[in-house]
Amino acid sequence: MKKLLLTLAAITCMTANAQITESKGWLESAYAKWQPVTGATTYCVYIKGGDYADFSRIDQQLVRNYGSYGRADMVGLKAGSYELKVVPVNAQGEMSDKAMTTGTLDVRSYDRAGYAHFNYTSGIGAYNNDGTLKSGAKVFYVTAQTAKTIKTDVITSSKGAKTSCTGIQTIIDAYQKGYDTTPVTFRFIGLVTKDDLDKISSSSEGLQIKGKKADSELNITIEGIGDDATVKGFGFLVRNAKSVEMRNIGIMRCMDDGISLDTDNSNIWLHHLDLFYGPNGSGDHAKGDGAIDLKADSKLVTVSYCRFWDTGKSNMFGMKNESGPNYISYHHNWFDHSDSRHPRIRTMSVHVWNNYFDNVAKYGIGATSGASVFIENNYFLNTKKPILSSQQGTDAQGSGTFEGEETGAMIKSFGNYYDRSAMNFKLYTQHAPASTGYDTYEVSTRDEQIPATEVTRVGGNAYNNFDTNPEHMYTYTPDDAQDVPSVVTGYYGAGRLNHGDITYTFKPNVGNDNTDSAYDAVLGTMLNDYQSTLVGIFSEDGTDDTAVNTIKASANTATVYKLNGQPTTNPRKGIHIINGRTAVFK
Repeated sequence: MKKLLLTLAAITCMTANAQITESKGWLESAYAKWQPVTGATTYCVYIKGGDYADFSRIDQQLVRNYGSYGRADMVGLKAGSYELKVVPVNAQGEMSDKAMTTGTLDVRSYDRAGYAHFNYTSGIGAYNNDGTLKSGAKVFYVTAQTAKTIKTDVITSSKGAKTSCTGIQTIIDAYQKGYDTTPVTFRFIGLVTKDDLDKISSSSEGLQIKGKKADSELNITIEGIGDDATVKGFGFLVRNAKSVEMRNIGIMRCMDDGISLDTDNSNIWLHHLDLFYGPNGSGDHAKGDGAIDLKADSKLVTVSYCRFWDTGKSNMFGMKNESGPNYISYHHNWFDHSDSRHPRIRTMSVHVWNNYFDNVAKYGIGATSGASVFIENNYFLNTKKPILSSQQGTDAQGSGTFEGEETGAMIKSFGNYYDRSAMNFKLYTQHAPASTGYDTYEVSTRDEQIPATEVTRVGGNAYNNFDTNPEHMYTYTPDDAQDVPSVVTGYYGAGRLNHGDITYTFKPNVGNDNTDSAYDAVLGTMLNDYQSTLVGIFSEDGTDDTAVNTIKASANTATVYKLNGQPTTNPRKGIHIINGRTAVFK
């Protein structure tokens, strides 16, 4: 198998002195890019700022080769000011005279507003709420070459017995035993396909993250490194899980759903994701099935800052058998020419705020089956059916899509902007009702409640006013609706860092009649042909067969970390799995 650890020998575009060409801070991360340096066989990259009082070396797996440039990303940072230092290395050691340091990099915190974090203070997944790794967290670097070979011991019995597990799905499966809650993050680098995995435990979705029983605490993060981390040919099934996070990764050509939260999940945080086409099926599955679906008593979930690229059935929240309100937050998402289900809601209580509906072909938000939905400060551009409630208002006129649903839902709206440019635009409130009722109850203040006397025309369902009940509502500060497009499409907005490595301009709508929901064959071909531009990871000493020297130890033992055979101090915390070997940083 071809190794990912590469030398710089094949790179022809070099410069005599290190030159950083780009560097920025982002959300709990920072990065730098540089031109290759003549004579260098590899690079060491250091970070200073925050918890790092002095320049401290970052994991070598974060230092990557893209042929014409090198790049390093550091993640797990508190908000604050940082610097990165890139030091070329040759056979004699570090070339200090050619080192280059970035300017000050501004790192900000992720927006943790929403139900995933509501009354849950320990942090979702492998990270604390300040952005740093939890104590004792394991870190795995997942590439096309390592997805089958990453290795660790997992506690798999009540007596503390451990099982040695190899491969990403095998490791996650071992957590299903329910005896090990050690926080773990899987850091994806470059493109990882279904064939690169050791196996899949969900034959319908792909990589499965499953707890032993309902709401089992797992403390798992799936994250991408840089702006090009992508999975292709599979998606994710999350079941019986608590404390799972997915961030900064692209999902394309999945098997069925991109992410399926299926059965008894809680405190799940999905953010800064790029969701592309699934499999190219027939009929209404031409673009695949759901991008993110949430059902079967999944609750306390936040879906935020995600970009939906012309997706067909973007999000389904709820089936018909949920037992409770299943509080869900849905904010700062970018529906980029997507068709429908933003989201489609049954039974649940959902807060939909600060989303950008950008040329939506079929409809924006649809609710049925007694759901309660608060729609706040969203921006609807060229969206002819922004809001639908089953069997009333627009839907009851035969121009909606929910006639087959049994009962309606109550929808409260406040502060939304509708550009009304789409032909056949329709929106009915209680102030301007149609003969068939209204789509949404428009309030004059955010805290206004909907009277219990207001009920759906079919089913007699009332709004539960969850959003004004402090026992059920979190603290948040919404952006003004007019600011939503710039916020969501901005640098800190929806999708991956720098909006990922794919650029595509959707064809303009003709006559403001946004009815084109057809599969885009050009975009589809781009996804089919997509390949990573990553060449490899710069090795420790520039040779292909160099492994990081470490001393194995338990999480309670101080560990000496060796660099090129020589002891060195390293202030990082957590258990780092490097080339299948373990290094513990206290």
